[in-house]
Amino acid sequence: MLHKDMNASRGQQSGTISPVVLASILSVVVACVLTVSKTVVLYLSGSPSVLASLTDSALDLLASVATLFAVRYARTPPDKEHPFGHGKAEAFSALFQAALVFASAAIILQECIRDFADPRPAKASGLSLAVLILSIVLTAVLVWFQNRALRAENSVAVHGDRMHYLTDFVTNIVAIIGVGLAALGLSMFDAIAGVLMAAWFVWGAVGVLREASGHLMDRALEDKDVEAIRKLTLEDAQILGVHDLRTRQAGPYVLIQMHVELDPQLTLDAAHRIIIAAENRLIEVYPNADIIIHPDPRGLAEPHASVFQDSPPSEQAQG
Repeated sequence: MLHKDMNASRGQQSGTISPVVLASILSVVVACVLTVSKTVVLYLSGSPSVLASLTDSALDLLASVATLFAVRYARTPPDKEHPFGHGKAEAFSALFQAALVFASAAIILQECIRDFADPRPAKASGLSLAVLILSIVLTAVLVWFQNRALRAENSVAVHGDRMHYLTDFVTNIVAIIGVGLAALGLSMFDAIAGVLMAAWFVWGAVGVLREASGHLMDRALEDKDVEAIRKLTLEDAQILGVHDLRTRQAGPYVLIQMHVELDPQLTLDAAHRIIIAAENRLIEVYPNADIIIHPDPRGLAEPHASVFQDSPPSEQAQG
């Protein structure tokens, strides 16, 4: 479900820093530390596994900077040119992250193929292992913080960034195995570890692409969320039916629109109060939602001039 902590929403309104923005800042810091440390170790060791890990960290640094920009820009208020907000900036950031992952996989594979053809013994294996262990510790802390941020507030950009670092966590373990085996004289296994990491990168990038494309193509929320929205709306017995219910997500925001059927004898003021109450019920569960509810008189509604209108209310289940 997309039910998020109300405190996160209130924090944004009061001017405090969003949890996902804090997670993005921490991501940049961790990426900087890991990139510098792995550069030093690669210079001393020449290990393909360390190169694979360094390449990923360097590209993660670019992705983390893009994520930080995207999550901040996505939360800027709507303006004249973007009346529906800037939430989809996060999806573009996720696409950029996926492209970087594909690039890192290609670079790593190229280096591993070269190492297969001309194996080179690893040097400074102890230092290599130390920096890889540091990577695992810092990555674990960052992923833990990102998980907490995503529980408070949804973000496709931070989700993609977290996928990068989950990939790092696994690949650094593989790199440790590769460096260890290379230190025992089995240098070929170091290159094999790099190939395994490249394959893992591609798998993670495909997942990021799928989620980002869903946001850009205005994919509906999951069925359980759509059903929850319908049930929340129908909690008021004065709402006699729901149709043309549409949902989509744009970065941190959920967009909900629907038609509700009301008693045609209601006054405009009474109908307005019923709709406002329904919107408030939805906001309690989806605090970052933008909601549009259109009232229809039960049994008297005429077809609307809408390209995407669903079937007439009489042909739909009334919930």
